[in-house]
Amino acid sequence: MYARRRPLAFARCCGPYLADFAQRPAPDAESLMRSRYCAFVLEDADYLIATWHPSTRPPEVDFEPGLKWLGLEVRAHKVLDATHAEVTFVARSRLAGRAQRLHERSRFVAEDGRWFYVDGEMQ
Repeated sequence: MYARRRPLAFARCCGPYLADFAQRPAPDAESLMRSRYCAFVLEDADYLIATWHPSTRPPEVDFEPGLKWLGLEVRAHKVLDATHAEVTFVARSRLAGRAQRLHERSRFVAEDGRWFYVDGEMQ
């Protein structure tokens, strides 16, 4: 996240959500998207599983060996109603010296005060 165009420190942005999902859920879909990106960077499979909606949750999360995440750009955060939202983002990475971009429109749902990732559509 950014404050006055400067990146926020991990401890002030996504760190609290990853450190204590049970007591401190992300307040909105965009915050959850950013924290899930951090979880991919940190290879925190437990957080990714916990924030994935049960209807689409995989049994486990695998990480690509050697993949280096380079950055996240949130392009849009669209609130559809009180419990549904979409976040469009581009995540950049590098694998074996080759740059990659993941451009996705992700869907989120809120249940019992918590946002969950449902699924995404590649752009």
